[in-house]
Amino acid sequence: MTTTATPPSTRTAPPDRETPLLPPVLRHSAALARRGIVKTVHSPEALLDVTLQPVIFLLLFVYVFGGAISGNSAEYLQFALPGVLLQTVVFASAGTGVGLAEDLKTGIFDRFRSLPIPRSAPLVGAIGADLVRYVASGLIMLGFGFVLGYRTPVGPLAIAGAFALVVAFAFAMCWIFTTLGVLVREPRSVQGIGAMIMLPLTFASSVFVPVETMPGWLQTFVEINPVSRCADAVRALLGGTPAGGAVTASLLTSAVVVAVFAPIAVAIYRRRT
Repeated sequence: MTTTATPPSTRTAPPDRETPLLPPVLRHSAALARRGIVKTVHSPEALLDVTLQPVIFLLLFVYVFGGAISGNSAEYLQFALPGVLLQTVVFASAGTGVGLAEDLKTGIFDRFRSLPIPRSAPLVGAIGADLVRYVASGLIMLGFGFVLGYRTPVGPLAIAGAFALVVAFAFAMCWIFTTLGVLVREPRSVQGIGAMIMLPLTFASSVFVPVETMPGWLQTFVEINPVSRCADAVRALLGGTPAGGAVTASLLTSAVVVAVFAPIAVAIYRRRT
């Protein structure tokens, strides 16, 4: 009688399903960011300020003021679109503060605190969801600009670089509005204070008109305005002209804004929740 040796099993043990692939703060932040995105999808009217409104804004500026500023609408579109793209995404970043103030007022963050999740996850999740809004609004504006007739001599890589610079700048600005959102208790107050900040920064800049057309005293402010630096960088990247200095200045400004306002926002958020 012979016996057959059983070959050693080559099957590997199944992966441990209980072992998380991401740290808890990233995993829970991603889940809460998804909640914010689903909430926005179920309320499409909340997207009007980052979709339809910028489109109307671009149409008005190009076809109402374009002839007076640049002589014709087509030429003004070439100048204005990079700036309006930046203005659109930066204005969208203001919604982060308003949304946070609303959630804090309704008590949803108290509910989050009762859950076994890191305390910073709701804040990071809210910013992550709004980052998706910035990207969506920017892509819509850029696509609409090409439909209107905007043309660029650069390739997809330079366009992607310009778009990434816009999103990075908006991400930095959102920390200013996040600080307002956790500091001010009324959402309408956040909106009002945000408007007071954004209107001078965007209109007293090189977003809509060349700096040379402004009075000398205003040019001094415009030249140090971080929105002007970023608009110049995006315009140069999309226009195929040298952009190294403006890009560096814009990235440094974004890094400084995040380094200053992110710790302040997190400290106030922890104290309130």
